[in-house]
Amino acid sequence: MSETADILVIGGGAAGFFSAINIVEKNSKLKVKILERGSEVLTKVKVSGGGRCNVTHAEFSPKELSQNYPRGEKELLGPFHSFMTGDTIEWFAQRGVALKIEADGRMFPETDSSQTIIDCFISETKRLGIEVLKNHSVKRIEKEGNRWNITTSEGNFISEKLVVATGSNPKVWKLLENLGHSVVTPVPSLFTFNIEDERIKNLPGVATEASVAVLDENGKSILQSEGPLLITHWGMSGPAILKLSAWGARLLHPTHYHFTIKVNWLTTVSEAEVSDLLKNSKAEHNKKQLAKYPQYNLPKRLWQSLVAASGIPETLSWAELTKIQLQQLATQLTAGIYVVNGKSTFKEEFVTAGGVNLKEVNFKTFESKVHKNLYFAGEVLNIDAITGGFNFQNAWTGGFMVAQAIATTEHL
Repeated sequence: MSETADILVIGGGAAGFFSAINIVEKNSKLKVKILERGSEVLTKVKVSGGGRCNVTHAEFSPKELSQNYPRGEKELLGPFHSFMTGDTIEWFAQRGVALKIEADGRMFPETDSSQTIIDCFISETKRLGIEVLKNHSVKRIEKEGNRWNITTSEGNFISEKLVVATGSNPKVWKLLENLGHSVVTPVPSLFTFNIEDERIKNLPGVATEASVAVLDENGKSILQSEGPLLITHWGMSGPAILKLSAWGARLLHPTHYHFTIKVNWLTTVSEAEVSDLLKNSKAEHNKKQLAKYPQYNLPKRLWQSLVAASGIPETLSWAELTKIQLQQLATQLTAGIYVVNGKSTFKEEFVTAGGVNLKEVNFKTFESKVHKNLYFAGEVLNIDAITGGFNFQNAWTGGFMVAQAIATTEHL
C-alpha cells in the first residue's frame, strides 16, 4: 500500500526543508512529506561555519551576489530579484531568528549556534503539519501518468509533484539520469592546498592578505584571486585559496591537484615597485637588522621566513644588503613560487561542482524542462559558490522559487 502526498520532497537538508515549509506556508491545503535517507536531518546545516551556520552573506545587489557562483551565476541572477539576502534575513526574523553580519560579510544567527536554525526549521514543519520521514533512502523514481511513484527503503509513496533537494548525491543523480536528465560529473569545489615548503613549514596559524595565481606549465597565470590567506599545518587555506579552488574546480581536477602557484604577499604591489620600496627602507633603516623589523605590515614570522629564503643572514643590517639579496627578497615578497601536491577538504563543508545540467531547468520556477511537476533546489543542480554563506543562499532562493511555483499552480 502506497502512502500519498500532494508533494514529496526528497532530501532533509537546507533546500528540502526550506522548499517544504514555504510550500505549505503559501498554500496550507497541500500535504507535504520530506523523505530523508539518514537518521538525522539538516546535518550540513549543523556543521556549517564551524557549528555556527553561515546562513547567508551581506551582499544586497542581485548582480554582485550572483558573481560569487562559479557555476550558476547567469541562472541565479533572475531568481535573486525574487528572493535574496534581504529576504532571507526577513524570513528568519519573522520566525524569531535574528542574524548578524561579521566584518567579512558572512552572516550568522546571533546565538552563534547552528542549532537555532535547525530548531526553527523543525518547529515550522511541526506547526505546518509537514511529515519528516527519516531513514527513507530513495531506490526508484518513476512517473506514471500525472503521478510520481517513489520507492524507498521503507515503503512506496505517490505524489502529484516532486521536489529533489538531495545535494551532492550520486545515487539520486543516477536516478535522475534514468529519467532522461543529464548530470554534469561532480568534482570537488571547496578545498585547501597541500604544500610542503620550508618557507611556510613552521608558520601554521599565520594569516595575511595575499594575491595568489595558479600557473600553467609555461608559468603563465591562468587563474587569480586575492584575499586573506591562512598558512596551515598542511599548506595554505583561507578565502584567497578557497576562491581559487571554487573557480578552478574543473581546471584543477585533471591535474590530480599537482600544480604550481605564485603568491604575492603584498597583494597588488609589483616586483619592480617593491624593489624601490626596499631601497627606500635600506636608506631609512640603515644600521637596523633587517630580519628584526618586518616591513609592509607583514606578520613578523612570515617576514623572517621570506628574508631567510632570500639568502639573507638573520644578523644582516639593512646597510649590508646587496643588490642581489634585495632582488631575491623582492621576488620572495611578490612572486614566490609554491608547489601544490594534493588537496584537503575545507573543514566539514564538502561542496562539489556538478549536478543536474542547468540547461534542463526553467529558472523562473526551478522546474524540470524534461518532466512536468519535477522541481530542483540546492546543490543537486550544477550550482556551487565560493565560501561565505553563498551556497546556503542558493538553497533558500531555490526553495522559495520552487514553493512559489508549486503553491500557485492548479492541483489535481
